[in-house]
Amino acid sequence: MIRCLAIDDEPLALEQLKNFISKIPYLELVAACPSAMDAKDVLSHEMIDAIFCDINMPDLNGMDFIKSLASPPLVVFTTAYSEYALEGYKVDAVDYLLKPFGLDEFRRAAEKLLKRIGETGISPVSEKSEIEEITTKEPTQKIEASTDSLFVKVENRMVKITLSNVIYIEGMSEYLKIHLTGTDERGLPQKPVIALYSLKRIEERLPEVFMRIHRSYIINLRYVKEVSKTRVTMENNVILPIGELYKENLNNYLLRNYIGK
Repeated sequence: MIRCLAIDDEPLALEQLKNFISKIPYLELVAACPSAMDAKDVLSHEMIDAIFCDINMPDLNGMDFIKSLASPPLVVFTTAYSEYALEGYKVDAVDYLLKPFGLDEFRRAAEKLLKRIGETGISPVSEKSEIEEITTKEPTQKIEASTDSLFVKVENRMVKITLSNVIYIEGMSEYLKIHLTGTDERGLPQKPVIALYSLKRIEERLPEVFMRIHRSYIINLRYVKEVSKTRVTMENNVILPIGELYKENLNNYLLRNYIGK
């Protein structure tokens, strides 16, 4: 996950940034600040990977704020004033969003952030867990699998996924969201791992205990709690739909494991 800071003195614009960040699976909003001074306070005690920052703000404008930081995070400027664009690129901004902008424009800026992080070798500071990190110089995404684990490439790292900890896998366009059981070092529910793969590609490398039940979901059968005609309830109480194309396969599995009357 890329830990983000949103800065804008206009409440509606700040709310829009919060909303857009919540819709990008690999972005995590750490704080939303109404001023650069508030943002400085956040940066003093939080690790931040990227900043979405307005420029024309009172007290300290966004451009001067970024210039004042000794080691600034990656930055995407958001402003209603096009004349700031050239200056924004002079401070190596990842992107420059001219207000009003929509979700598609924001998503493209987020993708540029993800690409920049991969190119610079920066590891997002939020990725701390039991997952083993392995550096690699391979230019293409690869999935390496064994009987009990697999490695997926997350940004510029290879991370180990223990298959027995995978509850289900969610496909989101070109991304995968791997939902895990257990808790992290803080005792909080384990965050999903997000990687750039298709669901079909990872499906080919999974053992038989995993089954595709929908065009967007693959489940670990060990974590199935209940099955109805149209949905599966997992042990973490997440309810997933069953697609028409996958019903027969799931029903056959249930018949093979049905005790009977």
